[in-house]
Amino acid sequence: MKLPSGRGSNSASVRRYNERLLLQALRRTEPASKADLARHANLTSTAVGSIVESLGKAGLIEYTGRRLEGQRGQPASLIRLDPRGAFGIGVRLDRTSIETVLVNFAGDVLARSALDRVLPHPSAVLEIVQRDIENMLGLLSATERERLTGVGVAQPYNLGSWLRELGVSADTSSADIFRAWDQTDFPAALSRALALPVFGENDGNAAATAELFYGHGRHCDDFVYLFLGSAIGGGIAIDGDCLRGATGNAGDIGVMPVRPSRLPSAPQPPGHWDILLSRASLNALVRHLHFSGAPAGNRMDVEACIERRLPAVEEWIDDCIEALAPALRAMLCVLDVPMVVLDSDIDGGLLDRLIARLAATMTANAPEARGTPEIVRGNFGPDAGAIGAATLPMFFNFSPRVGLHRGAGVKSQEVNHAA
Repeated sequence: MKLPSGRGSNSASVRRYNERLLLQALRRTEPASKADLARHANLTSTAVGSIVESLGKAGLIEYTGRRLEGQRGQPASLIRLDPRGAFGIGVRLDRTSIETVLVNFAGDVLARSALDRVLPHPSAVLEIVQRDIENMLGLLSATERERLTGVGVAQPYNLGSWLRELGVSADTSSADIFRAWDQTDFPAALSRALALPVFGENDGNAAATAELFYGHGRHCDDFVYLFLGSAIGGGIAIDGDCLRGATGNAGDIGVMPVRPSRLPSAPQPPGHWDILLSRASLNALVRHLHFSGAPAGNRMDVEACIERRLPAVEEWIDDCIEALAPALRAMLCVLDVPMVVLDSDIDGGLLDRLIARLAATMTANAPEARGTPEIVRGNFGPDAGAIGAATLPMFFNFSPRVGLHRGAGVKSQEVNHAA
């Protein structure tokens, strides 16, 4: 699915960058006319006309009609992304679940397979995921399969770490399996099994990528992304790209040092400091519910406890915000972004309450001459990790990242499979 490009490496790079810039403008403004796109992408009408023609031949855009109101002369043709223009498959792995989804170019989930269980050995997961992906490939026509940009895998890094903080006993077989994951390059193994390009990323960055590509990133290039799951993960969007860092762990707020919890349910750390995920995580909430005698055996139980506003839930929210607010403020002092996006694996009204409490606490304690960014809900909830994984190959193929324009920092998989 390669688009025509200009001659020479420099002109080809600029052309490809401008094509992706135009696709981004469409994601933000569709449906749009060519004149709209020229304004949003800051390109000439001639350049836009040529690129639109190329994108149309590549099957990435379609015409949806004409703008009839507020126009003089002939009505302008309107363009949007063609949902069938590209597809991505995403695999989200967590300590307690496996989820696989098929997503189209518009971000719609076309198929899903989910398994709630403690994560088994990598070899067993490879068989499960390979079967799920082959079933989803069977849902695509031969032409649509040619438009598959690849497979994304989103998983927590260092699965064998922080077992005490997450309530996993180091003596259990699960702990040994989690440590086996730290020795396994699962995306590489899956790529060999499928003979497809596979893009791996930590689950926080993957979910942030979905938000950047399909969510709040359509109107904001810079934000901190937080996801409250069994642990708490995060990602950082800067200039329309996700910041990875030297090891891919940029934005990993979960290991930010915090004071130990005062909740009687919390295990005490060996030193003077604990880490954020021991307090701001759904595992910490479930642990405190169990300690208080509340039923919290599954997602529905936990959401029911939240909806009933049990005292244990209120106690955990207080403890969570007390740790999360200063940790987030520290990130914002370094990053200076206008928005914080918060999403979660469960809701039951929890997310809105956390956002309200977090905004109020950070505003009340803001340093002099510093405000508090807008704190908003994420767009994907429990689907964030899986959709983020499916977005990875499309993001690498179609996002106008700065590194592409400079001709640097492009992964080999992207060069081989980019549009």
